[in-house]
Amino acid sequence: MDIETIQPGAASVCSGFGASIGGTAATILCCICAAPISPNPSNTCSSCLASTSDVTRGISTEATLHQCRGCGRWHQDAGKWIGCELESRELMALCLSNVSGLKKRSKNDTGGKVRLVDAAWVWTEPHSMRLKIRLTIQREVTMGGAILQQSFLVTFVVRNQQCLECQAAFRQGTWKSLVQVRQRVGHKRTFLYLEQLILKHGAHRGCLSIETFKDGMDFYFPDKGKANRFISFLEDVVPMKVKSSKKLIGTDDKSNVSNYKYTNLVEICTLCKDDLLFLPKKLARHIGNISRLVLVKNISNVINVIDPLTGQTGNIEGEAYWREPFRPVVTAARTRLTRYIVLGKDPVYLERNLSKRGVNRKQRAKLASIMAARESDLGTNDSHLEELSHLGYLMKSGDVCLGYDMSECQVVDDDAEEARAAGKFPSVVFVRKLYGGVATGEADAAKKRMFRLRRLDIKKGDEEEQKSSGRRGKKSKNKEAEMEIVDEEDFMQELEADREMRTRVNIYRPDNIAVSRESKDECGDGDEDDEDDQKITLDELLDNLVLNSKPDVQDDAAMQGGEVAALGADAQEGAVMEFVGEGERAVKDNIGYVGRDEALNMQAKDTAVPVVGNVWGKDFMKKDEKFS
Repeated sequence: MDIETIQPGAASVCSGFGASIGGTAATILCCICAAPISPNPSNTCSSCLASTSDVTRGISTEATLHQCRGCGRWHQDAGKWIGCELESRELMALCLSNVSGLKKRSKNDTGGKVRLVDAAWVWTEPHSMRLKIRLTIQREVTMGGAILQQSFLVTFVVRNQQCLECQAAFRQGTWKSLVQVRQRVGHKRTFLYLEQLILKHGAHRGCLSIETFKDGMDFYFPDKGKANRFISFLEDVVPMKVKSSKKLIGTDDKSNVSNYKYTNLVEICTLCKDDLLFLPKKLARHIGNISRLVLVKNISNVINVIDPLTGQTGNIEGEAYWREPFRPVVTAARTRLTRYIVLGKDPVYLERNLSKRGVNRKQRAKLASIMAARESDLGTNDSHLEELSHLGYLMKSGDVCLGYDMSECQVVDDDAEEARAAGKFPSVVFVRKLYGGVATGEADAAKKRMFRLRRLDIKKGDEEEQKSSGRRGKKSKNKEAEMEIVDEEDFMQELEADREMRTRVNIYRPDNIAVSRESKDECGDGDEDDEDDQKITLDELLDNLVLNSKPDVQDDAAMQGGEVAALGADAQEGAVMEFVGEGERAVKDNIGYVGRDEALNMQAKDTAVPVVGNVWGKDFMKKDEKFS
């Protein structure tokens, strides 16, 4: 061992192993190759130490990850599946947990302490079914405390494996809980509205399949808990009552475990939006002494009603309705509604309504006496009528609206018939105003409508009826298809004329309608247009709903945009696929990323180098106890 001489009287400063004596560093010879090196606990140079000691021993460089092709989730452990995007922090944590040798070692393990210093994503071919990360670790390789640092690649092979939910979706009879939603009415507008609420709140997540029937829908769930959560959602949006039952499928006497299938019958109240009601006297007094003749304004967990002559509102609780159910005297069917042309209006200010309470300023400003004529009477006679309406502030001369002609409508309640015979009913009850091409009677008004809706993936129920053949079966099938189209159009008209109803659902702007044209149509010329607060505006529409897109559009974009973020099936439904560039998500999560050019020239393992200082330190091991 050669040690340089020290000049007499010269000051010496020693710090650690790299001692400086008289301004000149002391060196020793490597015990293997005899090369001059700085002193270290192993007395070995870095190349000899790296050749004799493997820093990455015991750490796997290949592992397997399982991904569900159906929902895009990744398998974690013990049957748990999580959703992770490519290059995300969550996917990095999942990869590191599958690398053996990085976890905390036991006290009796003599392999040396290991600490993870850095982890970065490495570029791979988009369709290679491989994920690569570069790990940088430090390990104590000698008993004296020499520490080496080395970087190496870990490759993860992605295998396809169906998760439990996707497996159950492809098997017959795998459901554990069934929710049957029924409403005993002759239309399906309530279920169209309920479908939009389910889509907005994602209440159908976890549902295996959905089937539709003439009077309702069936929702199949893999377990009882998800079905109960769906029922809780229904309780918050519609007045309903539930009946539950269970059927024994099998039992194990040894372990005392039984297998059941649960069925929940959810019955929705028969009252729908725009139905005309004649309330019982007791119920009318209970909700504020309102008039007995009211309109259903909207349906939520309570029934909101409004007096069409005074604008007074009230709420009917679900418990009160189910205690004494009643039917509407006139249902809001297309055959019951009559089209009227507004000829003029006069504002009406009521000081007190029927309940002898003061009318607030907002309700007072909305009332008006409307002069209107039936659309069918124009050109044949000069008959017209004049009646109060809570929609008076929306109307102006030339508008088209729908209403109940009380002189010709047939009511189903005896008390209501007596009240009409006594002259206590108005001549007409205006229900809603029509907008756009529906008001002008255009044939393609539905196609020109400025908004669109998403739909659930629903299968037809009634298999026996679908399998029916012959002339009678074809006629009934065509009739049902026509009724569905009519119900959808009526629901769209209700949505178009009710701003409060639109706030509860998501409506979208299709890309085939120009914004400039919509903006031009929405702009009004006079002050009266500004008073119409129910008309749909551009601010209410959501973008990114592409209709009639070709199936190759997403594939072409994937070739141009690089790697695609892995989205779950629920997130992909009805949404546009989001394409993320290489390394963008990694930079967002503050994770290193090795690009394509550097990745092609990267070695599987770098040369190990000694750590400066050669000291672990107490704080050094406490930083990453998970991987130490």
